[in-house]
Amino acid sequence: MVKPTRRALLALPLMAATPAPATAWDFRFPALEGGEHDLAAWRGRVLLVVNTASFCGFTGQYAALQRLHEAQEAAGLVVLGVPSNDFNQESQDGRKIKEFCDAQFGITFPMTALSRVRGPEAHPFYRWAAIRAGGEPRWNFHKYLVSRDGRQVQGFPARVDPDSPALKRALEQVLAAVPRAS
Repeated sequence: MVKPTRRALLALPLMAATPAPATAWDFRFPALEGGEHDLAAWRGRVLLVVNTASFCGFTGQYAALQRLHEAQEAAGLVVLGVPSNDFNQESQDGRKIKEFCDAQFGITFPMTALSRVRGPEAHPFYRWAAIRAGGEPRWNFHKYLVSRDGRQVQGFPARVDPDSPALKRALEQVLAAVPRAS
């Protein structure tokens, strides 16, 4: 029989006092421009959360993400870019990331500050989504599509372009769904 460590025993009351996040609306990200993005502000909308990088072979997907944002925002889509250097292809400077996105792609969708998206130091949203959608990102431009109720998450690897039929079909389905009460 394994005897619990003192640290594990001391953590139990803290863990019991902190409920596990139930929906995507339970998370916040620091914003690239300062302040924060509280996902609860987008309750009832559909989220497409994408870990991004400026110096990646998939960086061209920014253009498709911007087109998707422009075409589907009125229908209830929020594209959220999450710059990450987990694969060593992003600047460490938030100002440079913003300048790159603005100059190269005219990005107008919300962007978070540089965040970890995999491993034990991953942002809590990414740990939550990985459990629900088949695992953590294996590369830049991994996409998590979150339903209007914030409970259902579907993952799409980097090779699935935002313009792909598979992602478009999934997006149409979640945009058409009536949100359940949370």
